[in-house]
Amino acid sequence: MRRRVRWAAGLAAGAVVFAGMSGTTPAGAEPKGPLFERLATYPVHQNGGGDEETVAEISAVSQDGRTLVYTDAPGRRIGFLDLSAPDRPRGLGTLSLGDAEPTSVAVTGPYALVVVDTSESHTEPSGRIDVIRIKDRRTVRSIGLGGQPDSIAVSGRYAAVAIENERDEEAAPAGGEEGDLPQAPAGFLQILDLKGADPARWGLRKVAFTRADGSALPSFTAAGLDAPQDPEPEYVTINRRGEVAVTLQENNGIAIVDLRTGRIERVFSAGSVTVTGVDTEEDGEISLTGTIKDVPREPDAISWIDDRTLATANEGDWKGGSRGWTVFDDRGNVLWDAGNTFEHLAVRYGHHNDDRAGNKGSEPEGLTVATYKGRRYAFVGSERSNFVAVYDVNRPSRPRFVQFLPTNAGPEGLLAVPSRGMFIVSSENDDASAGLRAGVQVFRLGKPEVPGLVSASQDGAPIGWGALSGLSTVPGSRDGLYGVWDSAYKPTEIFTIDTGEKPATITEALTVTKDGAPAAYDAEGIAARPGGGFWLASEGAKGPGNLLVRLDASGAVQQEMALPEDIASRLGSQGLEGVTVADSGAAEQVWTALQRPLAGDPANVVRLGRYSPASGEWAWFGYPIEPSASAANWNGLSEITLADGRLLLVERDKASGTAAAHKKVYSVALPAGAPGEGLPVLAKRLERDLLPDLRGLGGWTQEKVEGLGVTGAGRVWIATDNDAVNDATGETVFFSPGTVKSAFRH
Repeated sequence: MRRRVRWAAGLAAGAVVFAGMSGTTPAGAEPKGPLFERLATYPVHQNGGGDEETVAEISAVSQDGRTLVYTDAPGRRIGFLDLSAPDRPRGLGTLSLGDAEPTSVAVTGPYALVVVDTSESHTEPSGRIDVIRIKDRRTVRSIGLGGQPDSIAVSGRYAAVAIENERDEEAAPAGGEEGDLPQAPAGFLQILDLKGADPARWGLRKVAFTRADGSALPSFTAAGLDAPQDPEPEYVTINRRGEVAVTLQENNGIAIVDLRTGRIERVFSAGSVTVTGVDTEEDGEISLTGTIKDVPREPDAISWIDDRTLATANEGDWKGGSRGWTVFDDRGNVLWDAGNTFEHLAVRYGHHNDDRAGNKGSEPEGLTVATYKGRRYAFVGSERSNFVAVYDVNRPSRPRFVQFLPTNAGPEGLLAVPSRGMFIVSSENDDASAGLRAGVQVFRLGKPEVPGLVSASQDGAPIGWGALSGLSTVPGSRDGLYGVWDSAYKPTEIFTIDTGEKPATITEALTVTKDGAPAAYDAEGIAARPGGGFWLASEGAKGPGNLLVRLDASGAVQQEMALPEDIASRLGSQGLEGVTVADSGAAEQVWTALQRPLAGDPANVVRLGRYSPASGEWAWFGYPIEPSASAANWNGLSEITLADGRLLLVERDKASGTAAAHKKVYSVALPAGAPGEGLPVLAKRLERDLLPDLRGLGGWTQEKVEGLGVTGAGRVWIATDNDAVNDATGETVFFSPGTVKSAFRH
């Protein structure tokens, strides 16, 4: 099945073209206002925690913007970072909170206000505010909150704390099922009056969201909340008029309270929405054909855009989640809704998480609004697809998407620091065993270099892509490359990439077919044949499953070629990892690389295979791979391609982030003739160390450098496999270090 995509006249590559989303970027026009470049990623386990779970959830900065304070609930502590040099964050250590979990933090004057959950159970919730002097990290006062806190916001004379008293997902109320509402005790709002400079003078006022007997307030009932006697406050935001807006996530509502008087001004429902054109099946396919019908928005984060307009991130909880975000006026009228466009951003930028398709999709959770150089921006974070989308909201009823920011896994805290031109993302997903560590990422106004690859649209939706595992030249094209994804998605797709656009753009997708039906291979390499068609290197779960697959120009399988039995029988789970082609016709030679040494071969020698289609013969050569640092962090080959008469090979280790130590490109001369007796080992030459390139992008150093392609113009391109966002940040690094002559050392 051939799929062709062309940009409509008057639209620039990379522009967002979504039905129902107004204010897209016109041809040739840069988005108005500044954009953000990623400066640095600081893994917070370096600030204390080691291999134990160590996260950064919510963060705040000191008044001068130079000291970051973040919450680490698993570690029961808060951490401090020095941001004096934003491109080089420096750990300043942590402060233990005893046997209690911080849920949020805000700053007022010289103090950090840390809200802490001290609950012994869901039925006996409790918490406190710790007032911590940032300069010396001394707790100068602790204030009991009378319930389990979730979030805190500070503005001028007031701090507002949402006391959630969260539900027990394993408890069932009378007549209900597990996790249902209501579950007493009910949540409420606490207002902390910040009178004067001395925290000893600060006083707390409770705003009850239920009657004294626990029954529902009339305004909550009139708003049509599911369980008005159990409001479950979640997130708070304060405007310049001294009003706090509170999301009631599980109840799908929003309450607005006057901070001066403590009076509940109004309560309204966030409403429901039907969203079409989204992926709703966890089946390994990116299929934007599903519908979620009449789902409550169930907003999590909320932020005032101005004194009369609110924005919510509609993550959902137990009943809903609209996979987008919404702009309301302060009376609850919907001014704008993202519909499917937020979910489509995840697909367009290769961050689609199919494992969440049947649940809440990309889960927009975090949201904040701030002004930079006179323009108002909304930042919306995807918890499950690991990105932040930036929108111009100078006209709140017509948000305009301007930038996609790849983040670490689980972006939880979104912090705008306009005084220093910074935007900071803190992440909550941390798994040392998987090599995935939580961190703080610093962005700043500047010239963005990421992302490097997006997809064009087809029939009103973006081409789905991810898990790139190989690249190839497009014969006869100056700037074109082919790419392929591995078994993380199905069926197998071949992508045409126009590297002449900025960012590079996937313009077409070709479905591989076998006997007329879509086929699924674990395609770890692709090579375009000069005379038309392709070779795929398909890695098998075991040795005999490794195949060279020949396709015609339409993507139809013409031949499956197994490896020789004496090779396949000695292969484990790590087999074919790349393919490239030399010559054509009767002289055609197909070169492929195995990932790791075969059983019985010399230590640290990996095989390169040469297959001659005309004769059906194989020849094998040894390649000297660098010794592995350890059994766990092994080195292997992950790509092979041909340029200037030499085979280029990518060697990489198994590590990512700060543990990454070996990501390099080597070359060997293209052997001529038969290899002779034994396994001749080729002499290799180092062409480029890729670690400085990867680390220079300011993000998490990705493990799987799996794509290396050279365009017809001689430009080298590198791509990483994002593992389909599973146990990974989801970012695909796609960049060019230069031409073959300028990027490599020969």
